[in-house]
Amino acid sequence: MPKASGISAVAGFLSTRSRIGLQRSTASLVPALQMTVCAVLAYAFAEYVLGHTGPLFAATSSLIALGFSRDPRFRRVLEVGIGCTLGIVMGDLLLHWLGGGIWQAGVVLFVSIMLARFLDGGVIFTTQLGLQSLLVVLLPAPAGGPFTRSIDAVVGGCFALVVAFLTPRDPRREPRSDLQKLLDELSAVLRQCGDALSESDATKAWHALVQARNTQPLVDSTRTSLKASREVARLAPAYRRFRGEVHSLSQSLDYIDLALRNSRVFARRLTSAINNSALSDEGIDGISQVLEDTAEAVDELAIGLADPDLGARERHLHRARHSLSGIAAGMHPRKLGIERLEGETLVMLFRPLLMDLLEAAGMDPEDARELLPRL
Repeated sequence: MPKASGISAVAGFLSTRSRIGLQRSTASLVPALQMTVCAVLAYAFAEYVLGHTGPLFAATSSLIALGFSRDPRFRRVLEVGIGCTLGIVMGDLLLHWLGGGIWQAGVVLFVSIMLARFLDGGVIFTTQLGLQSLLVVLLPAPAGGPFTRSIDAVVGGCFALVVAFLTPRDPRREPRSDLQKLLDELSAVLRQCGDALSESDATKAWHALVQARNTQPLVDSTRTSLKASREVARLAPAYRRFRGEVHSLSQSLDYIDLALRNSRVFARRLTSAINNSALSDEGIDGISQVLEDTAEAVDELAIGLADPDLGARERHLHRARHSLSGIAAGMHPRKLGIERLEGETLVMLFRPLLMDLLEAAGMDPEDARELLPRL
């Protein structure tokens, strides 16, 4: 029996991995084609037009610049080109002073990495500067001289920029998807908090806290994605008209991040309230209903921010604002049947979360604050 169970678990794991891999490969088809064409053209240009022998750095720099990273492409191109050039300069200078050899290569690599970290925090910049300085010390210079590699890197970067500008990705698509995922996570956290309260299960409230904490990497990657989107909307002629929308998505992310942070504080306090039996039955019912209603409003907000159609998006955001406004108007301990201090603390912690969601839905901060009943 255990053996059959183990085989079933392995089969399920392989099936899931295969499905995810197929989805990822399908979504990467167009970018992969762009990277392939760009790398081949950059290599061919450096070899046949510039006369360089084996210009691998033209191909590799274009691949690095275009890649699947969320970092802005223009920054990656600059990191590759400048890092490559400075690396060669560093390598040549230290080679002249120290000579060639293994220990000299170690010294060159260490100094180059430290210089790169001093100049810039970019990972690609550090890698390129360190790699180029190391190659100068360990390998013979190419036929055209040591800076041939630097020229090849610039060629690859320029080709990558041309491809990025001629075939840009819609700068709104990835941030929309990420914001929807974040709001789906927030909705799940709120529902889990509601279940924990209804069932007096402090462990479930703690799990909600852990789930809320686990959203931070997605928040960080969404910020990076929006940074790249702002770059595309600013530089690509086809998408300049979307600069305002990208900026609006960026503002929504700021408020959603605050709402997620507030949900962590709320879930932590909820765990204590459940352990101490701090709420009456009426208070439990009141806050549980608030959590469920807010989760439904968050679902509506997620649909609105992800919808590409302007009219549909505004309708969903209007519904989200309307629902959240009604919830905010009732956020007073007495209205929720709460009398003890710890229950009042829960209400006080939930009010800022509602304000963050209202502002994420497009409401003015002053109007949002006016909705809350005075204490």
